[in-house]
Amino acid sequence: MASVTYRHVYKRFGDFTAVADLSIDVADKEFVVFVGPSGCGKSTCLRMLAGLEEITDGEILIGDRVVNDVPPKDRDIAMVFQSYALYPHMSVYDNMAFGLKLRKTPKAEIDRRVKEAAEILGLGQLLDRKPKALSGGQRQRVAVGRAIVREPAVFLMDEPLSNLDAKLRVSARAEISKLHKRLGTTFIYVTHDQVEAMTMGDRIMVIKDGVLQQIDTPRSLYTEPHNIFVAGFIGSPSMNFFNATLVSEDGRLYADAGDFRVHVPEDRRSAFQNYTGKEVVLGLRPEDIHGTNYAPPNINAAPMEGTVEVVELLGHELHLYINTGKNNLVAIVDTRMAPKVGNKVGLVANVDHLHMFDKESEMAIR
Repeated sequence: MASVTYRHVYKRFGDFTAVADLSIDVADKEFVVFVGPSGCGKSTCLRMLAGLEEITDGEILIGDRVVNDVPPKDRDIAMVFQSYALYPHMSVYDNMAFGLKLRKTPKAEIDRRVKEAAEILGLGQLLDRKPKALSGGQRQRVAVGRAIVREPAVFLMDEPLSNLDAKLRVSARAEISKLHKRLGTTFIYVTHDQVEAMTMGDRIMVIKDGVLQQIDTPRSLYTEPHNIFVAGFIGSPSMNFFNATLVSEDGRLYADAGDFRVHVPEDRRSAFQNYTGKEVVLGLRPEDIHGTNYAPPNINAAPMEGTVEVVELLGHELHLYINTGKNNLVAIVDTRMAPKVGNKVGLVANVDHLHMFDKESEMAIR
């Protein structure tokens, strides 16, 4: 088992910087997810750790050992790729055993490890099959099994679920989470899917354009995002953002967005006081905007209204896309509302959960 450390790591391709000054510590047995939009550099971070990409500057450590110049085969890692990369002419057993055979592992030990991994992953009845006779989910489990038999210090997973259908991805997420707890090994997982990140990771590293934006627990990323990018990336549907001006009136502080205003709770007023009279970016999550008649009791509510432009019924919840005149927003409301497109609706925002960002730096105002 081992920790992983990035110390001021850079990766450049000519004049293009793919990863800039990355410094993080991943604890032994921790499950850390690298997340961000396509092209942000998250897979490059993983490939540098695996030894598949050379580091331009900085150091990467596995445990106490600097591995910058260590060949991939000697780094004590195992990697699961986006494409399962199974050998089509080999059985499940031989696919899982192949890496161990190359390492000249004793036959009895290979058999023990393969059968043990197959038992963990529910592949015991499939060991004689070829990949073409397997479903996508089964192939994905074989790829994971091939990594398990290595018994590595660190597991690396590069978007391993992206080829699965939506229903299978949900069950596969749970399988990988249970696998991590069962093996007690360090996992580093790359995905562009923030739902995967939120449900699987002990901590999540959010990256944009090669720069680390925030690394934190899922709960902290959701409730205390450091900047507009993190706030908008984490959560589905995304946070609503409004250009607003902070104004003081009648002894209260308001964020005025033009066609609506929300008051700032008294216990948070001091954090925003210095921005009075200035433009800021107001953030409200869709789940914190409710229909007037169906709002939870005892919330600190600010009234809003608008015209419904799109209605999305998801069964357990209703998403409304609303135009308030100068602004557009998404609200997740009680399914009993049942408005039609074109209807005017009354809303309330839970201002206890409002977010405020500096308009120039885009950093959160605390």
